[in-house]
Amino acid sequence: MGSWDRRPRLARVTGWLRSVAPVALVVVGCVSTSAASAQSPSLRDFLFPHRQDVAGLNPGRYVPSEGETFFVDRGTSGALLLRFGDSPEVWALKPVSGPRGDIIYKDDAGEDVLRATRLGGLTLFTSERPGGAPAAYAGDGPSLRPAAVSGANGLFQTLVQSSIRASRAAQHLIVFEAPDLTPRDTTAAASAMLADAAGVTAEAFTRLAGRGPAGRTVVAKVARVQFQTGREAQAKSSGTVVTITVSPDKGFAGRPSSARIITTLMKK
Repeated sequence: MGSWDRRPRLARVTGWLRSVAPVALVVVGCVSTSAASAQSPSLRDFLFPHRQDVAGLNPGRYVPSEGETFFVDRGTSGALLLRFGDSPEVWALKPVSGPRGDIIYKDDAGEDVLRATRLGGLTLFTSERPGGAPAAYAGDGPSLRPAAVSGANGLFQTLVQSSIRASRAAQHLIVFEAPDLTPRDTTAAASAMLADAAGVTAEAFTRLAGRGPAGRTVVAKVARVQFQTGREAQAKSSGTVVTITVSPDKGFAGRPSSARIITTLMKK
C-alpha cells in the first residue's frame, strides 16, 4: 500500500530529471569546451608555433630551407628586429599589410625581407634568393640589443675602428667623426646607437666595395662620414661627405640600415 502511494511522486521526480538532464549536459559541455579551448593549443598553433597574431612573429630562431639561420625579436615603434647568423647588423623591419591577409616586413630601403601568411607560412627574401625561401621556427633565440658602449670614450673608439674598416674597403682614408654631439648624445643608450650606426656604415662601405669596380668607384668619392642625432634616421651625401642621422630613442629603427646607406651612396 505504501509503495503504491510513492509511485506518483517518483514518477514526477523522474520526469523532472529527464527534462533537466539535456540542459545540464549542454552546460557541462560548454564548460568543458571552454576549458579545453583555453588550455589546449589548436592545430594551427601546433603547426605554426612562430605565429603570434596576424601582425607579428614570435621572437626566436628561424631556419630557412636555403641560406642562413636568422633571429627575430621585437623592437620599439612596432618594428620587427632581425639578425642573420653571426652578422653584427640588426635590421629593423616595418610590417605592411599585403594581399590575402599577408604581412610583408620591409627594410628601410623599401625591400621585402619577410612575408608571413595568414595561415602561418613564412618566406624569407634575400639578394641571393629574390624569389624567397620558406622558413620555419626552430626555437628560442637571443634578445637583439645594441652592444653597450662606455660613454664618449667608447663611442670614439668605435668610430676609429669603423673608420679603419671603411678605409680598408675603400683603399683610402675615410674619417668617421661626430663633431656636434651634446651631453645628451653621450648617454649610454645614445652612445650605443651611434656606435651601432658607425658599424653599420662601415658594413655598407665593405659591401659596396665588394661589388667590384663600380662599387669601389663610388666609395672612392667619400672622404668623411659625420654622425649626428635628430628626430628621424637619415643618410645623406654631399660632395665627399656622408651624413648619418641617428634617433637614439627609436632603437635600431632610429638609424639607417646598410642597405639604405648603399642606396644613398649609389646616387652620388
